[in-house]
Amino acid sequence: MAITTFLFDLDGTLMDSDALHHAAFNTILARWDRHIDVEYYKTHIMGASNAMIFGHLFPGMPPEQYTPLAEEKESLFRSQLDQRVAPTAGIERLLEHIARIGGRSAVVTNAPRANAELMLRATGLDGRFDALVIGDELERAKPDPLPYLTGLQLLGGTAQQAVAFEDSSSGVKAASSAGIWTFGMLGGLDEARLRAAGADAVIRDFDAPALWDKIAPVQ
Repeated sequence: MAITTFLFDLDGTLMDSDALHHAAFNTILARWDRHIDVEYYKTHIMGASNAMIFGHLFPGMPPEQYTPLAEEKESLFRSQLDQRVAPTAGIERLLEHIARIGGRSAVVTNAPRANAELMLRATGLDGRFDALVIGDELERAKPDPLPYLTGLQLLGGTAQQAVAFEDSSSGVKAASSAGIWTFGMLGGLDEARLRAAGADAVIRDFDAPALWDKIAPVQ
C-alpha cells in the first residue's frame, strides 16, 4: 500500500532543539542547587509532557505549584531560539515529495502550542503541514498513542498508509502503538534505544536511503 500520510514529531526530529531544552531545565533547577545531566534528560525528559516531567522532577509537589515552573521553562526555551534555525536535512525534499503525490502531513508533538508555532516559524516550516496536534491539548499525551491516532483522523489517513518520525522513546512508543511504521531519528538516542522503544527503522535525516526505499520504492 502506498505511503500517503506523514506524521512528524517536532523537537529533535524537525529541528535539533534538545540542548536548548536541557539548558532551560537546568536554569530552573539551579534554584534548588540541582542539575540534570544529558543521560537523565534522554531517559526522563525527551518526548515527555510537562506534567510527566515536572511530576518526576518534583515528586509530591501539587500541579498548581509546578505549572508556573513549567511555563517559565518554556519561556526560557523560546527566548533561546534564534530568528532562523536550520531544520533537519532533507525535510524540504520530503515535503516536496508529499506535495507531488498529493499526500498529507501533520506535526504531532508534546510541546506547548506556543513553542511548536515558534519552532515552525524559526525553521521556516510554518504553513507546510496540514495539521498540528498538541499532546497536552488532548486527554492523553505521548507515550499514549492518542496524539498519533488524532493525527491520522485529522488527515483522513490510516495507519497502513502512514509513516511517523520520532527521536524519543516516548514518541516512538506512541507512534508504534498506533500501528504506524515508525522511523527512529538518530540524535539524542542511539539505534539500540530507538529500536527497543519500537522503531521499525532508524535514520539520521530525511535524505536517508532507508526512508526513500520505504516511501518511494523503485518499480
